[in-house]
Amino acid sequence: MGLLFAKLMTVFGDREHKVIIVGLDNAGKTTILYQFLTKEAVYTSPTIGSNVEEIAVKKTRFLVWDIGGQESLRATWNSYYCNTEIIILVVDSTDRERLTVTKEELHRMLAHEDLQNASVLVLANKQDMKNSMSAAEISHSLTLSSLTARSWHVQACCALTGEGLRASLDWMRSRVVANKSSSGTS
Repeated sequence: MGLLFAKLMTVFGDREHKVIIVGLDNAGKTTILYQFLTKEAVYTSPTIGSNVEEIAVKKTRFLVWDIGGQESLRATWNSYYCNTEIIILVVDSTDRERLTVTKEELHRMLAHEDLQNASVLVLANKQDMKNSMSAAEISHSLTLSSLTARSWHVQACCALTGEGLRASLDWMRSRVVANKSSSGTS
């Protein structure tokens, strides 16, 4: 019976994989969520609380939680951590002044016990803007090379045009497929 169920899951898709999108306010989190979903630029207002959408990538389903990034809301982020497989950290590549705050928030999150096994995808958003930091600069500033016990990736992108977002979805899918393979299931 278990083999039959496994075969049906391969035909009809996979279970949902929980993803949270976090980042400081005005980084582009909600625009990215809806670009993933509709492949169109959606202009939004600041998120109070969260948005949630299901996104499918080649039969892999992600339940994506976009969490508000205003300072007053960041203390509530941990209520979304349970069962999270992938953290998407959206960084405004033009916001050099708050990169230290972003780094502190990231490392605080990664210390939480519910995120010990979560992979990290950093989206270096707003690459279309003049004087934006490169993905390598952001990686260095966030000290991502110190994350030796977890999978991580930095992707340059532009939420308004969708540039770089397809590659980020492919990376997310590759992570859950790799995790599924390493856990002994097919």
